[in-house]
Amino acid sequence: MTRRARVLRLPTAGPQDTAPLAAAIASGEIDARTIVAIVGKTEGNGCVNDFTRGYATLALKLVLAESLGCKLAEIEKRVAIVMSGGTEGGLSPHLIVFCRETTAEAVAMEPRLAIGVGLTRAFKPEEIGRMAQIEETAAAVTLAIADAGIAGPSDVHFVQIKCPLLTKERIEEAARRGATTATEDTYHSMALSRGASALGVALALGEIQSAPEAAVCKDWSLFSRLASTSAGVELLRNEIVVLGNAPGWSGDLVIDHDVMGDAIDAEAARRVLARLGGETVAVLAKAEASPTGEIRGRRHTMLDDSDIHSTRHARALVGGVLAGAIGDTMLYVSGGAEHQGPAGGGPIAIIGRV
Repeated sequence: MTRRARVLRLPTAGPQDTAPLAAAIASGEIDARTIVAIVGKTEGNGCVNDFTRGYATLALKLVLAESLGCKLAEIEKRVAIVMSGGTEGGLSPHLIVFCRETTAEAVAMEPRLAIGVGLTRAFKPEEIGRMAQIEETAAAVTLAIADAGIAGPSDVHFVQIKCPLLTKERIEEAARRGATTATEDTYHSMALSRGASALGVALALGEIQSAPEAAVCKDWSLFSRLASTSAGVELLRNEIVVLGNAPGWSGDLVIDHDVMGDAIDAEAARRVLARLGGETVAVLAKAEASPTGEIRGRRHTMLDDSDIHSTRHARALVGGVLAGAIGDTMLYVSGGAEHQGPAGGGPIAIIGRV
């Protein structure tokens, strides 16, 4: 028996819309027992108070628990659910369902898509954005790579992480214990959590040799070309999905990646498409407003807008650029790319069918 990865992309009509997933399970298109991760976009604001992520996550857990005849706590142990808020511009809300099946098919002649899942412990508020999060993430990524049977870092093509953030309640809870959090700005805590998680990925993959706590959201020379991290209020641990190609898997899916040098680098997507050649099954990418305030020498105002956070502008911009290159708006574009690709840019990965 061999392992086979299956990936289904399902459109949704709202954060609560689990009907496409339930229908796929009911028809036998998906065996709920094989689902190991769900990554999706919801139409919230992607900020601290974006409760659409938790709403969508709970809705998915309820469907899975009913299908599998188990409690919600069991779903939390077996399925990584990564919901990213914000579908600005033309981005289409959707779910990407990752399944690991066991099949009698012969092992593919070439490496095929391999999926690994890892979970950290729950973090204390004072650990978010700090060394504990970096180190725990690195350890969990290493275990997820082994879980997928991926030979090494060179065969990894994307690492998707959902990480926690700070709320005023969490900050006050830490203060009552005499602990100090990395920031008291709840929105900035999202960046710190994303950044620390990304540095953990870079450390695990050998992209950097050390990741000092002081570098988080300060030293932009340290980054991962493979990390995609998204912060949310709905959890306290990091949930990790590692995607790569590995021998020993069957099926017809492969993954490749590139790095966008800036927000309008459509050529990065075209290079991946050219290498893959076949049908596009799913697209995952990061987006951020260039911290220099410029894109190829032209001034942008995303960081100066007091009405709309820059992450929302960036998702809309990169989503439009990639939709034009790929010809589809059902794209997973996550905002806030601290230490995820070069400053102002970010990684892009495409899963294709050979």
